[in-house]
Amino acid sequence: MADPRTLRAAAGASPLAGLYEAGFRELQGQLTGTNPPGTKPRNINAIGVEMRLAAAEEVRAMEKWMSWLATIGSVSPFIGLFGTVLGVMDAFDGTWATTGAASLRAVAPGIAEALITTAAGLFAAIPAVIAYNQYLQSIRGQATRMDNFTMEFVSKIETLYS
Repeated sequence: MADPRTLRAAAGASPLAGLYEAGFRELQGQLTGTNPPGTKPRNINAIGVEMRLAAAEEVRAMEKWMSWLATIGSVSPFIGLFGTVLGVMDAFDGTWATTGAASLRAVAPGIAEALITTAAGLFAAIPAVIAYNQYLQSIRGQATRMDNFTMEFVSKIETLYS
């Protein structure tokens, strides 16, 4: 069976829907069952706790692939640089072995090819870092909205049942 959070996310639903579900479910659980009709919730703080747990789970789901972006953004330039160093060493080694001396004209094609790996590393790293920062800001904004929604929901419950 599919995870409801995944289905909501696929449908483009807000993570606030999950918080509302958690808070409402806890409220319903406290108001029904052994309680007589028209009673107050037993523990309003428990409603907030359930909603904060749901918020933490939503944030965790949003951050699922963030470590990959961070890894790509931080490692790609070094992989490109490593390829460049190996390519330059190979260019000098091949020139030195065939001619006994290394001139700029002789090693330039090999160095140019080696620099392509640096460009490829940067080509992967720069968009990954930009995307990481954009997603991080978005996730932080959503987390703040979820915290505010939780406080508003609990406050409304306290107002309604006081």
